[in-house]
Amino acid sequence: MKKGIRIIIGMCCALLLVTSWTMAINRETTAEKQLRLIRQASLLMSDGIYIHAIVLLEEAASYSGEHTFEAEEKLKTAYLALMGNRGISRRYVVLLENQMGRANAQAEIFVEAANYYLSIPRITEALRVLREGIERTGCAELTIIYESNRYAYETIRTSFDYIAAISEATMQVRRDGLWGIASVTGNMIIPCEHKHISTFNNGRAIAGNGSEIFAIDRNNNRIALFRGYATAFGNLSENRIALMIDGTWRRATGELELGTIEFKQIGTYSGGFAAAQTGTGWGVVDLGINWLVDPIYDGVVKDELGRSYAQGAVFMKSGNSVHLFVGGQYTGHTFEDARPFSAEGYAAVRQNGLWGFIDTDGNVVIDFKFDDALSFGQHLAAVEIDGLWGYISIIGQVVIAPEYLEAKSFSNGSAPVRTQRGWQIIRLLEYR
Repeated sequence: MKKGIRIIIGMCCALLLVTSWTMAINRETTAEKQLRLIRQASLLMSDGIYIHAIVLLEEAASYSGEHTFEAEEKLKTAYLALMGNRGISRRYVVLLENQMGRANAQAEIFVEAANYYLSIPRITEALRVLREGIERTGCAELTIIYESNRYAYETIRTSFDYIAAISEATMQVRRDGLWGIASVTGNMIIPCEHKHISTFNNGRAIAGNGSEIFAIDRNNNRIALFRGYATAFGNLSENRIALMIDGTWRRATGELELGTIEFKQIGTYSGGFAAAQTGTGWGVVDLGINWLVDPIYDGVVKDELGRSYAQGAVFMKSGNSVHLFVGGQYTGHTFEDARPFSAEGYAAVRQNGLWGFIDTDGNVVIDFKFDDALSFGQHLAAVEIDGLWGYISIIGQVVIAPEYLEAKSFSNGSAPVRTQRGWQIIRLLEYR
């Protein structure tokens, strides 16, 4: 009997202790509760028992208190220790995204998240984090990481024999001797079934098969026919194309309506102007009959597609030199050779046998040190170094290694390059 009473008394005492402990726990403030859970988790982590520590730390981090961030930081350490376990990476990413989403998020969180995404690798996500972090914190470290990774790219293999320079997000491509139009990702717009084809402009291209010259839309349907005889044609741009008729060149519209003015030669329109040659020499003409630069020069610097004018600037040839003209006026700057400006960025020019870059004022912005070069497009310029081509950024840093036999300018995030396997397309994972 006495033994039973002692057992009952003992159980009552135990129940009283449990009740007292529970009441004490319930009286804990949020901060005290977080600290208790963090301490318990820390002891488990010191023994390498991360899986149980995570449960405690997730509870501590779930409270909104003064030790929430401390709990989250320890929780990330535990997650990283168990990375590779099912579901851990997702929980780590969710925590990072929550931290970055807060109004007071510090630059260090964005650095951590970016470095994690880069390590996986998930470059696109890393660049997103870096952009957001730079916009919100202005952190120099984030900018350095961004600049070091913003030119990441993928390679798109193609079956084309040749790819021309990009124009308006499309490219002239050749396969088995016939021409078509592809997008900057290599997808066909107009199949390779034409003997000749112009650049794509305003929803159409000009194609030629034998004696016929006609306009086609993006579905390869004929939408206009030239009812005359032309032996050659140029590229279509700004609703103008040059046709060679009886040994001279005349302009026509995209509907193949022929103009009356004759030229010995004429290039492709860009920015409202084109290089043109008359009996007296080369100049730069507008869409009508007005000369921005009088036709008295030996030539005009043009790119692969025949374009010469951009950003108000053009290079005129005289003897063995080229002269920079801006707004139709000679600037006083002369070089051995040059490439035309594109719609944005610096122009490549040659001096003393090497290539560098200038702005439209003629100021040298990247020194003369390359074997060959093309003008900038989308913050990148193709340069030749020791016989191979790569790309530099606007500060002159090599950001895509010189490993290509040929390289063309970037536009709409893509650039055609020639490798040992033939022509391919490299596409930036991000372009702005």
